[in-house]
Amino acid sequence: MRALVKYEKGIGKLEMREVPVPSPGPGEVLVKVEAVGICGTDLKIRDDHFIYNPPVILGHEFSGAVAIVGEGVKQWKIGDRVVSEQHTLACGHCRYCLTGKRQFCLSKRSPGYLIDGAFTEYIKVPASLLHRMPEGMSFEEAAVIEPMAVAAYGILGRCGIEPEDYVVILGCGPIALLALQLVVAEGASRVLLTGIDADEKTRFPAAKGFGAYRTVNVMKEDPVSIVMADTGGMGADVVIDLSGAPKAIVQGFDLLRRDGRFCALGLPTSDVPMPWAKVALKAVNLVFSYSSDFESWERCLSMIQLGKVNLREFTSDIYSLESWEEAFDKAASGEALKVIIKP
Repeated sequence: MRALVKYEKGIGKLEMREVPVPSPGPGEVLVKVEAVGICGTDLKIRDDHFIYNPPVILGHEFSGAVAIVGEGVKQWKIGDRVVSEQHTLACGHCRYCLTGKRQFCLSKRSPGYLIDGAFTEYIKVPASLLHRMPEGMSFEEAAVIEPMAVAAYGILGRCGIEPEDYVVILGCGPIALLALQLVVAEGASRVLLTGIDADEKTRFPAAKGFGAYRTVNVMKEDPVSIVMADTGGMGADVVIDLSGAPKAIVQGFDLLRRDGRFCALGLPTSDVPMPWAKVALKAVNLVFSYSSDFESWERCLSMIQLGKVNLREFTSDIYSLESWEEAFDKAASGEALKVIIKP
């Protein structure tokens, strides 16, 4: 089968290769991949700015249909339309696994960078990680659920949104636009998104359509003065970082009110100088979040079924696997809400 492989360390080092079709073992299923989203992580791996274990097939935001059912799997059958969590090789018996937090298991190896991923035709996954796609949902829409679940886990599960919260989202990438919809659905009164010049063409208008109160280009405007004017000098109730930019993260503490909540979801490529005294004097509730859990996936699927989140607008930029270079460039340009590859 065809696969997009990061074959060695370094910038670039990606190529299409023929690889064997994996065979599912006991408790596993083989999924025929129908759609895969390009994540910021994929771009970082291309540019050698993220952990990975070459040679490895990239891609982890995928949907597909069950093709083969492994021994002992009873709850799935051939043809079932599915999406999958990322906690492959979780041991099942450590403290994290036994308390429902297998995303933290030290044995876990996520597909797409530590083990083979989904930019290919077939992928094998543990049956326990699968979730059933809702009726009427396209494979392209379903490929967006994984980043949505990451946002839901951190923002709704760990940080929390209360009715009438003033929320600032740092960044205007795909996860930020999904986070916006989650926050609006939870009853936030006003949501402000920050971004840069590249976001003005496509992502800022999309944010307005998804319910953003305001978008701010930080290359042209000062978000701190805007938020303080909006809140009578108090600051936002919640700041969510999805930019991963150290400068934006530090500025986020200036945007936040005393006793406010800061949800750290973005992954910087360099260390962030923490303004410790400022954070301490504001008594900031700082919440870090990583990956997702079973409940966040089910929550997302429910919200989609109830019409609280729109994924259709994320499915307009679709490329073949052979056109992966063009697809990666489009994803890096900021001119698409989401770029999806169909093997």
